[in-house]
Amino acid sequence: MKQRSTELTTPVRNFSLQLSPTPRGARLARLLAVEQLRSWGLPLDPARQVVAELSVNAVTHGRVPGRDFRLLLYVVADTLRIEVTDTRGDRLPVLSETGRGLRLVEALADRWGTTAGLPPRKTVWAEIGLVPEPKNLDFGGAGGLPEGTRR
Repeated sequence: MKQRSTELTTPVRNFSLQLSPTPRGARLARLLAVEQLRSWGLPLDPARQVVAELSVNAVTHGRVPGRDFRLLLYVVADTLRIEVTDTRGDRLPVLSETGRGLRLVEALADRWGTTAGLPPRKTVWAEIGLVPEPKNLDFGGAGGLPEGTRR
């Protein structure tokens, strides 16, 4: 008797890297995340801004000299999850009236939160639903536009 294995119908994609807790490390996190999203054929925004904000927070508020932070991107079905892990588990992120970083993350992500890791780590994560990009429709014909459409 043959048994069928249960396989995922959609691929799980992931990307992870460790970066120095410096402004340069935060910039690299954003640039490399953009390139990874591009290679997966996913929309760059709002993920680009969320990665930038979470990475800057990690190097500003979660920095411990000599301890790197980690960026993890993964896609399951139609959700992109962004995780930034730093080594200041004692400092949880707080929405403040003066800071704009987490307010942007809250506005751009569908969900976000924190998860305690092995001491002294914490992870700040955000999830973004992926909406398919509209396809470029080829209308054909002499003018290339559908009937009744003006240039």
